[in-house]
Amino acid sequence: MVKLEVFDPPMCCSTGVCGTDIDPVLPRFAADLEWLRTQGINIERYNLAQQPGLFVANEKVKAALHEEGDSCLPLILVDGQIISRSAYPERAVLADYAGIKVPTGSADAVGARRSLNVLPSASKCC
Repeated sequence: MVKLEVFDPPMCCSTGVCGTDIDPVLPRFAADLEWLRTQGINIERYNLAQQPGLFVANEKVKAALHEEGDSCLPLILVDGQIISRSAYPERAVLADYAGIKVPTGSADAVGARRSLNVLPSASKCC
């Protein structure tokens, strides 16, 4: 089974939808990861603010951080190999690296998005 690992920069939550300044890329990426999960891909996601030990434990991630600082984040690894740095790839790119075909003309091909619960800005998630 393919394993996809995401090493995120420091964030309060993986969807990035808490607080007042929401990056629209983060909910899209979270939906893309969920789609990959439904396709049988093993997804692991790590947050530098919450799991710094896992960043140091992975030699490739540790080396990238040493060479580039946290500007290399997010790092995306497939089966231990870095496939993307400094950006969240689109669904089609992730699917290609995971060896999955996105059906042409399907909702998946255009990246159908699932609705995500957005926390109110007064939330204590951060």
